[in-house]
Amino acid sequence: MKKVIANEADVKAMLDRLACEIVERYPNLDEYCLIGIKTRGVHIAKRLQERIEKITGKTPAMGELDITFYRDDLTLVAQDPQMKSTALGADINGKVVILADDVLYSGKTLLCALNALAQFGRAEKTELLVMVDRGHHKLPVHSAFTGRYVHTEGDDIIHVHLKEKDGDDCIVHNIGGQQEVK
Repeated sequence: MKKVIANEADVKAMLDRLACEIVERYPNLDEYCLIGIKTRGVHIAKRLQERIEKITGKTPAMGELDITFYRDDLTLVAQDPQMKSTALGADINGKVVILADDVLYSGKTLLCALNALAQFGRAEKTELLVMVDRGHHKLPVHSAFTGRYVHTEGDDIIHVHLKEKDGDDCIVHNIGGQQEVK
């Protein structure tokens, strides 16, 4: 069963709230940078960057991180994995890095992102921002900034749709794990 758990207005409100939380925690924009985990995390980070600029009048540093070749399940993800570009857009040394992603599930994506990020320097602190935390973590991880917590069963699937990638903004909970057809 497919259930829309957040519509376009809900997604907008989540992003607005997350941007305010970042500004409240880190009023000095030079203290941190937003890094989006490819692919949807980049779109989320870009939207947060725009919102933070509207709030503060200044643009926080933002970059993109590709974790493709840091995954241990590469053959399960794609038949022919393609490396995308990584452009951090900022020196992360001594800064707070806010890693943006769509869904926190097992924590394996975060582990890959931390390994990839280490190739670019040593952050003062790394925090995770996700649109949805669905539980079932297999690693000791949590998100510092969370759009929504959603109780799921192990075989459920959460899809975060973003206009830039999917043509619409919403969050869909596929109960029972059936694949979404677009």
